[in-house]
Amino acid sequence: MLDDHRIPRPDADDARVAALRGYGLLDTAAEEDFDFLTELAATICGVPYAFVSLVDADRVWYKSTYGNKAAMQSPRDDDYCSWAILEASHLCIPDLTRDARTSGISLTTGAPFYKMYCGANLFSASGHSIGVLCVLDTKPGAPSARQVALLERLSRQVMALIELRAKERALVAALGRMEQLATHDELTGLLNRRALMALLQREVAHSRRLQTPLAVLMFDLDHFKSINDTHGHALGDAVLRGVGTILRERMRVSDSAGRYGGEEFCVMLPGADAHGACQLADELRIAIAGAVYAAAGVQVTATASFGVAACAGGRDADADQLLLQADRALYQAKVAGRNCICRA
Repeated sequence: MLDDHRIPRPDADDARVAALRGYGLLDTAAEEDFDFLTELAATICGVPYAFVSLVDADRVWYKSTYGNKAAMQSPRDDDYCSWAILEASHLCIPDLTRDARTSGISLTTGAPFYKMYCGANLFSASGHSIGVLCVLDTKPGAPSARQVALLERLSRQVMALIELRAKERALVAALGRMEQLATHDELTGLLNRRALMALLQREVAHSRRLQTPLAVLMFDLDHFKSINDTHGHALGDAVLRGVGTILRERMRVSDSAGRYGGEEFCVMLPGADAHGACQLADELRIAIAGAVYAAAGVQVTATASFGVAACAGGRDADADQLLLQADRALYQAKVAGRNCICRA
């Protein structure tokens, strides 16, 4: 703008901005449905330009543009829509060069040299104007009362679409949370036993089909019951969470880990032979033993015993046998003194 004056803010502008951001629409990709409504606004008013503008804290971001795609945002204090949201329903300025509010705005004084502006506010469910459906022209003039009325009705359709998109995103997020709860252990964030077994069946089938190796680690935290009995379940949970973190940090992208039950865990290693599986098991064993687990001011250390089983792929691959072999090797590690690795 030509001067340094800040465009006034509506009352409760922080709440208005929060309402806008709550829709999760800022900085999202262009959408055909919004573009259609923007084009329709320009057509109804007989002008070459139209925008769906969202007025953020310090900028005006354009969800949809018609006729001018040169920019996707502008400073809040250099945009006509910042004036429009101060109005009860709409703002129409027949000649931007002759209005003190807009004569110094850069799109008035520079390309494309807008002359006319008319915008209808987009009202959130909480009653805040979060933005504007606006039309512009490089010639002075004014839409008819009928055109303004249609623009306002169209702005309500834009707002309905914004509400719909927000509900769709919330539904997708809720479904994602439900899927997470159905397939993952809440405490450790790892796969739960049911999901783990289903995935193992798929990995075995893949191993058979492509004749690629597959390894499984089974490990159990040593003397875990004594941690719970001595220090309480809060510290026991801290140990389990810590082990879950160690697993996620050290596995390959292709590997999968789950809480098999209680303090027992299972790791699947597609493409790994017994030697490679033993190497990872030893890395995990050392990491678990070297970590300190704390809760309510109490700290403990823990160790784990590992059983390793592997198959070469092809017809010999069998999920139940692989698990049974790994479990037997785990038992051998317990008998051998714990905090060690045994291979089937």
